[in-house]
Amino acid sequence: MIAYVRGTLEYVEPEAGLVVLESGGVGYNILVPGKEFSLLPGRGQEVRLHTFLQVREDAMQLFGFLSREDLKFFRLLVGVNGIGPKAALGILSVFGADELRFAILADDAKTISRAPGIGAKTARKLILELKDKISLEDVFEQRISQEPEGLVQASGGGSADEAVQALVALGYSGTDALKAVRRVEGTQDMDVEEILKAALRQMG
Repeated sequence: MIAYVRGTLEYVEPEAGLVVLESGGVGYNILVPGKEFSLLPGRGQEVRLHTFLQVREDAMQLFGFLSREDLKFFRLLVGVNGIGPKAALGILSVFGADELRFAILADDAKTISRAPGIGAKTARKLILELKDKISLEDVFEQRISQEPEGLVQASGGGSADEAVQALVALGYSGTDALKAVRRVEGTQDMDVEEILKAALRQMG
């Protein structure tokens, strides 16, 4: 219903996860992930938040994100049975969309359960329901827009090199990425996704 709100940042309350944007003479209360506060401009400056509108019998609430990618993943999360908008916001306050994708692809319920209110059982359920709805291509499109500097090549070549490149693009050091991929046995017979899953388990 409301794709985004663009307006002046009038008020922030990080403890409550709340911002107020004034647009067209109207002040909008918008809940945002905790990690967004450090990325917001100063008060009085213009900002655009991509929004999700929750409609209940007793209230309507806007949830906002600086990127459409985070909004897209938020929609996926609230589609999981047992995860409401507040829980989804809590998850995205801890993890970025790409980090969460890799945790899901690696079946890493332990990492996901670090999010507030998300236990191991819910984390496993989230993985089960979302792992077929995401792909490594989504991560590559968002994170690998150029060749990472100082990329260390993996000895396995091909898919192994691509796996190292993906790990470096996600913020791991070239050394750690290379070590993790080299510890994966049989990489010559595996595709990139299989190698990444195995390497992330090694690094976890």
